[in-house]
Amino acid sequence: MADFFRTRWRGEAPLGRLFWRDMLLVGTILSIASSALALILLGLKLPLRLVLAVHFLPVPYNIFLTIAVWRTAEKGGGLKAQLMMLGSALWLIATVVV
Repeated sequence: MADFFRTRWRGEAPLGRLFWRDMLLVGTILSIASSALALILLGLKLPLRLVLAVHFLPVPYNIFLTIAVWRTAEKGGGLKAQLMMLGSALWLIATVVV
């Protein structure tokens, strides 16, 4: 588990895997699951603080993934890397807002 975070933080993970699998697929699934659970908790009329905490729980992980994409893309350079940097920033905004 520590190796997962270490390789991504150091920019050693393949950019395609980091962007498509780790961020877009897994990160999005976690965000959707968290939002769905928050809606269920809201429907059960649990305290708003708890609902918001559950909803925003994946945000630190999403920020980590976005930074990891940027760090890795900066090492590689090129148009593809720049598009992935832009995509990751837009994805982070979307996951926080939605």
